[in-house]
Amino acid sequence: MERSEAMEELSKIRILIVDDEPSLRAVLSQLLSEDGHQVVEAASGEDALEEFRKEKFQLVITDLKMDGMSGNDLLKSIKEISPDTQFIIITSYASLDTAIIALRAGAYDYLTRPFDDIDIVSTVVNRVVEKIGLLTKKRHLITSLEKKNEELAKANNFLKELSIRDSLTGLNNHRYFQEALSIEIIRSRRYEHHFSLIMIDIDHFKKYNDTYGHPAGDVLLKEISNIFKERIRKSDLAARYGGEEFVLILPETSKQNAISVAENIREQVEQHVFSGSNAQPESRVTVSIGVAGFPEDGDNASALIKYADDSLYKAKAQGRNTLCS
Repeated sequence: MERSEAMEELSKIRILIVDDEPSLRAVLSQLLSEDGHQVVEAASGEDALEEFRKEKFQLVITDLKMDGMSGNDLLKSIKEISPDTQFIIITSYASLDTAIIALRAGAYDYLTRPFDDIDIVSTVVNRVVEKIGLLTKKRHLITSLEKKNEELAKANNFLKELSIRDSLTGLNNHRYFQEALSIEIIRSRRYEHHFSLIMIDIDHFKKYNDTYGHPAGDVLLKEISNIFKERIRKSDLAARYGGEEFVLILPETSKQNAISVAENIREQVEQHVFSGSNAQPESRVTVSIGVAGFPEDGDNASALIKYADDSLYKAKAQGRNTLCS
């Protein structure tokens, strides 16, 4: 296969040729242009740097010794702008030590002049093209992997949210509540702090469901859940305990303060205008609430939940739409 035919199969790149000898620039420019590359010439390091700042090049072929800015200085300046730009250094046999310095500074290869065979330039450039192709594939692979990792992280976060959230109300689910309660008990024991537990049940919810159907009941559950979210702090936890029953954990909160929070929630629900509330007793949707404090009402999860649950049912027995503690 002829050299020109082989070159047609390679990717074409932008090349900047830098040399203070017009004849050498012209020869290299013609050769590489015939190979299909886009070539720009510069007569000095300063001119080359100015050209590069206008538009980046994938390859710079530069003489080492030029008036003004040297090839090594040009290499360092361009590498600061574009670390991936490749360099081929042109030097004489007498300046090989300087060429080695350039290689250590990041040059890809060097050519010694006079050239024994001008085709050596194309051969070295071909190797640079292959390297650029590999670097491009590597970057694309890294970008693809980063994107997939990001998507995987989002999927994992979504799955985690599904595992701890009640799908209907958006509150934490029963399982997460149990874990959070155990952690809060351990923390409060260690630091001898108080916290409170509030259990809430929607009064006559079965009657509401029987009257309007389960879809309407689901809407009611969501609306009441939103009231809970609005009335608690970011540090508090609200969870759907099951069915129409909910539970709140209030860290660093005394039982007396928790009673105030619970009463505020009861009043908010009582005053809220829910769709279909006129079919409920007293023409309104209400809740009954039980409050327990740690450690006075229980020093473990089972005891604390039982106390709050018993208090809730006392509130139910007293006519509903009230709280007990």
